[in-house]
Amino acid sequence: MISKIQKFISGTNFSNALKVTIAAVFPVLLFSYFDHFQIGFTIALGAFFTFPSDIPSNLKHKINGLLVTSFIIAGVNLIINLCYPYAWIFYPVLITLIFCVSMILVYGQRATMVSFSALLSLSLAFAHLNSGWEMLHYAGLLLAGGLFYTIISLLFFFIKPNHYVELQMAECIRLTAKYLKLRGDLWELNSNRKAITKKQLHLQVELNILHENIREILITNRTKSGSSGQNRKFLLSFISLVEILELAIATSFDHNKLHQKFDSYPKALETYQNLAYSLAKSLKLLSQSIEKHEAYTSEHNLIEDLHQFEETITSYKKNLKTKSSSEEVLMLITMLHYAEKQVEKIITLERAYTDNINSKDLIKGRDKDIEKFIKPQYYPLSTFVENLSFSSTVFRHSLRITVTILLGYMIGKILPLENVYWIILTIVVIMRQGFGQTNERTYHRIFGTLLGGVIAFGILSVIHDSYVISTLAIIAMLLGFSFNPSNYKIGATFITIYVVLIYGVLAPDNGNVIEYRILDTIVGASLCLLANYFLWPSWEFLSLPVYIESAIEANRNYLREISIIYNKKTEVSTEYRLARKQAFIEIGNLMASFQRMLQEPKSKQNKLPQVYKLVVLNHSLLSSLASLGTYIQSHKTTEASKAFNVVVDKVLGNLEFAMNLLSNPDSAPTQSNEELDQRLTELKNIRSKELKQIKLIDKEAYQIKMQEAQLVIEQLIWMTNLSENIVKTTELLMSEKKESH
Repeated sequence: MISKIQKFISGTNFSNALKVTIAAVFPVLLFSYFDHFQIGFTIALGAFFTFPSDIPSNLKHKINGLLVTSFIIAGVNLIINLCYPYAWIFYPVLITLIFCVSMILVYGQRATMVSFSALLSLSLAFAHLNSGWEMLHYAGLLLAGGLFYTIISLLFFFIKPNHYVELQMAECIRLTAKYLKLRGDLWELNSNRKAITKKQLHLQVELNILHENIREILITNRTKSGSSGQNRKFLLSFISLVEILELAIATSFDHNKLHQKFDSYPKALETYQNLAYSLAKSLKLLSQSIEKHEAYTSEHNLIEDLHQFEETITSYKKNLKTKSSSEEVLMLITMLHYAEKQVEKIITLERAYTDNINSKDLIKGRDKDIEKFIKPQYYPLSTFVENLSFSSTVFRHSLRITVTILLGYMIGKILPLENVYWIILTIVVIMRQGFGQTNERTYHRIFGTLLGGVIAFGILSVIHDSYVISTLAIIAMLLGFSFNPSNYKIGATFITIYVVLIYGVLAPDNGNVIEYRILDTIVGASLCLLANYFLWPSWEFLSLPVYIESAIEANRNYLREISIIYNKKTEVSTEYRLARKQAFIEIGNLMASFQRMLQEPKSKQNKLPQVYKLVVLNHSLLSSLASLGTYIQSHKTTEASKAFNVVVDKVLGNLEFAMNLLSNPDSAPTQSNEELDQRLTELKNIRSKELKQIKLIDKEAYQIKMQEAQLVIEQLIWMTNLSENIVKTTELLMSEKKESH
């Protein structure tokens, strides 16, 4: 329990909550002391509104983002107050303002949070409407609150500049360990491999997001401020983690086949599974030591585990009556080589946190053209204009939230509700682009409001001291903001407690505040659900073809780069690494889209089996590509045969055809399978013929040649089957889509 509390307090969410709590509470206490509570409260609101846009990034982007948000929230409030008295101009301006603020989502994550901050400011502008110079005074105080929060955030940044990166790295190591643990679970004889594969796909989505966050901060810091020792250490750790995951995905085995082949010698697989678990445990312990800021000591001797597996292979070969180049031995050797590479990378990662190593030498060459791995941040007007169509999910969302807020405002005016702004605030907080996310947040918010209200009124009925109530309100606010990002249900509960307790201090006789809050929340939540269902809905099945096409295209580009390296025997290029990175990202995006689809109503989960099959097929293809790519990077390979190129061309052709099917279901295949069948047969024989002609004295060299023949041929055959299945499943998907229309 104590360790969990320590982890919670040292976490990023608690740190962020502490920043906004300090930025909000300090001005209230200060100005209350001088009998100017309203001034302090308005400054606190400015800090609240600015807080959401404080996402992790390098210092320059952080400052720019917070300053822009501070001016936007003050500007939005001023515009509402200026136009409110004139109905003929107020409604057109309100509509334009909501729509434009919502549309800036097209510029990415930071813009999304700035948009959210602006909409929060807009919703609460109706809570305190001003006139005359009071408008400027109020907007100025909001701006002051935003600037004050910016100062607090920068102080936290300079006190612990690497705090976020350390925590993200620890989380990345933990999830990578979990991924390796799942790989170990696959070696159980009767394991549920479908369920394990599904968990691995979910983990890959989470890891993709973490990789992007860490990549942006580390690479941008390196570009802006040079390569410091600490930054090199983090970069070395991050590159090692990416390589560990790639290697894990790259090395896949036919577990059923292996269990059949080693039924008579189960020790081989048991020893390997123990090694796989040791790899995962080592990473998990490293993650825990980083979180606790403790010195890391490895509890697993991975080299010894490797030796045990080698001895198991030697023992198996002694008991084997056939020659040592048999298929079973080659499988075990492939598994050993994978484990050796994985151990090497994990030891490199461990050394970054234990030894006084020269990370500059270790990272040399691995960071070539590294700045190309992040997207430059710029905001052209053309991006905004291009999204002004119903084909854009952001455009539909912007229209939807604009109409919903207007409806909420008008309902609040017509019905005898006390706080119209609370309906608008509920809409802003709950509504998301997807129905599933909106539905989930609606449930969590209503639950949190009810539970928080009961707890808060229970506190107020027992405690009557305003200082104690104020202290509890501050604690509730801190916990509310801490839980909000990770558990919105608990976060909404504590925020409700905070709001009710504050009302209990400011207006002790206003006992019906929770009734109005619940009623306003239900009205706002109902409008969100209805709008997401009926107003230009963004059902996931509508955008899934785009994600599927992007995943197929990324795999195609990755295969092209692999083919170039295998044919030309060149070093790994930046283009290869970029293609590999994009393939991992697009497969993750496809899986995330599928997950969102599962949250939607059953009636909208169109062609779910085909979609999931395409997710798995594309992931399997990525695994096969990564396997081939990893092998040719770490081994000196023979000259690529014509058969190799014919098969690769066929796989590329299949992927191209599948992509064409997604945009034009009537597309016809352009390639014949006649030559392919011939080449596949040739591939199965070509290496054995070559090897028979080569008189190798060195048995080890002969075994390496045989290993290459087996791995390359198996992967090519597998890739061919996967690409053909992708085509068949895509045809089925698009044929059903045509029928439904």
